[in-house]
Amino acid sequence: NEGHEVLSFDKDDTLEQLASYVNEADFIFHLAGVNRPKDNSEFKTNSSLTDDIIHLVKMSKKETPIVLTSSTQVLLDNDYGKSKKEAEDTLLNSNLPVYVCRLPNIFGKWCRPNYNSVVATFCYNVAHDIEISVNKEANPVTFIYIDDLIDFFMDILANKINKGLIVDFPVTYRATPSELAELIKSFKASREDYSIPFQIGFVKKLYATYLTYLDGEQFSYDAVSHSDDRGSFTELYKTPGFGQTSVNIIKPGITKGNHYHNSKNEKFIVVSGECEIKQRKIGTNEVISHKINGNCLKIVDIIPGYTHSIKNIGKTDAVVIMWASEMFDKEHPDTYFEEV
Repeated sequence: NEGHEVLSFDKDDTLEQLASYVNEADFIFHLAGVNRPKDNSEFKTNSSLTDDIIHLVKMSKKETPIVLTSSTQVLLDNDYGKSKKEAEDTLLNSNLPVYVCRLPNIFGKWCRPNYNSVVATFCYNVAHDIEISVNKEANPVTFIYIDDLIDFFMDILANKINKGLIVDFPVTYRATPSELAELIKSFKASREDYSIPFQIGFVKKLYATYLTYLDGEQFSYDAVSHSDDRGSFTELYKTPGFGQTSVNIIKPGITKGNHYHNSKNEKFIVVSGECEIKQRKIGTNEVISHKINGNCLKIVDIIPGYTHSIKNIGKTDAVVIMWASEMFDKEHPDTYFEEV
């Protein structure tokens, strides 16, 4: 965000630098922590660094607000959780303006796989055809998305959040490891049937995360195109409940369609070339015609109960993007052939 200068203190910096930064800072986000040390004695840094920050803030006489990122692990009997709990208590008893954020599992792009994030591990391994191990008896886990967490931090910075211990966050999600694994596996499988996951809430954020674990050569994948002497038809993507989108290439002089749908509706947009789209309500004689070309983009609604056709009236191949309100179902196609 504009208007802020970030003073970044990391493990390779000196306490003298920390003292200088604390003296200059108007707000402190204490995100550092020892997570997987070679020796458990290193966990003491989680409390000792917090002690140092408190001491330096008090020396500065500035009453600088401090945000500490703690963990739900404080509720468990392990050395990491104990060290974070000690840091929490020290900060909450410091008489300084503090925010102690007891965070659940964070997920999002660029998190290290096969380390301490089940989402990162599952995403990376599934994307790279590495088997994942799932405890099917495990209880649901609470997750928070990195962008939602940053938004929450910015609300703290803007003084919109009450100080003290924070255990509830505006946007979190719950899922068992089994549910998580099945979702991520479905993301990989979606390339085989050209489906796209329903982009809302947890699935939207999890899918965005999964994509970041693909290697460069995995960014693209083949589309299945059905070609004949009339042109070609290629399904681009499908979304349950939101239909599918396709690209239709039509050779000059060729007419496609001549069918109607009872409930399915469509939208056509000619992006290149020139086409005439005709529609006629079943049981009537009136034909409604639209001549569309790629130089003036227009969307034509294909109305249920109207038989319709599209003809390339230009001299070059026409490229038409078509959206249908339903994914095509061979058992229930809702498509009935009749000349316009």
